[in-house]
Amino acid sequence: MASRILSSGARAAAPALRSVRHFQTSAARLDAVAAAPLPARKPVGAFRGGLFGFFFGSTLAGAGVYYYALQEYKTSNELLTEDIYALQHAVDRLSKYVGALEEKMESLERKKK
Repeated sequence: MASRILSSGARAAAPALRSVRHFQTSAARLDAVAAAPLPARKPVGAFRGGLFGFFFGSTLAGAGVYYYALQEYKTSNELLTEDIYALQHAVDRLSKYVGALEEKMESLERKKK
């Protein structure tokens, strides 16, 4: 019961204290705030910002496409080089085979004479 009496008294005193308190500031603080204004920022227009964003996005996309195309070029160049070496090896084998056949034909012609 005593706690109810004390708590109700404290509640009644709290609003009275709040209403008495006032916000105050010194003259030096007011002068310091007024003396140092923030620099005015130049607003960026929607057209200029959109144009900058478009060019930035285009540059970024172009760089990505260039990197992708360069990687594809290197891969296809390596595959083509491998195919050229395989074709060269096949032509060498065929040339040796034709040379061996010509030698056999010449030896058969010599035996017939």
